[in-house]
Amino acid sequence: MNRIQPHEFAKFLKAYRFVGGKLSAARVRHRGAREVTVEFRVMVRAAITDLGAKPRAVRLRVVLEGVTEFRLQMRPSQPKVKLTDARLGFLNGQFFVSFDSVGLEPNEKAEVFDFRASEVYAAGRELLWEEVKAKGNGEANGNAANA
Repeated sequence: MNRIQPHEFAKFLKAYRFVGGKLSAARVRHRGAREVTVEFRVMVRAAITDLGAKPRAVRLRVVLEGVTEFRLQMRPSQPKVKLTDARLGFLNGQFFVSFDSVGLEPNEKAEVFDFRASEVYAAGRELLWEEVKAKGNGEANGNAANA
């Protein structure tokens, strides 16, 4: 997995378009008495690099380690919808991730209280990510073809 440093944030956010994507899974793992990890799986679009090309769909696994707070408040009776807003930030020495609308303007910077108002958010010391290959790909399930 790729570990994001605070100074690399802008580059990561430009590489993927989260708005309009889909949150497909969230998992909380407890390791020991105090170590918590939160993993999000999202389907997003990669940034367009060629003006004539369409954006490619990408599955991302975003993991927060050393989680200090999180909320995953999902209502099963409400229909699943696309991500209307996605915010990632580095505030007070922690990475914050939110995958629902926090009521900010498109260019407005989210603060800690904005993340905490979200229904799907987490904050932790380390942020890692990777692109997840489709299951049909031989490399993704350990069956890489011999050359």
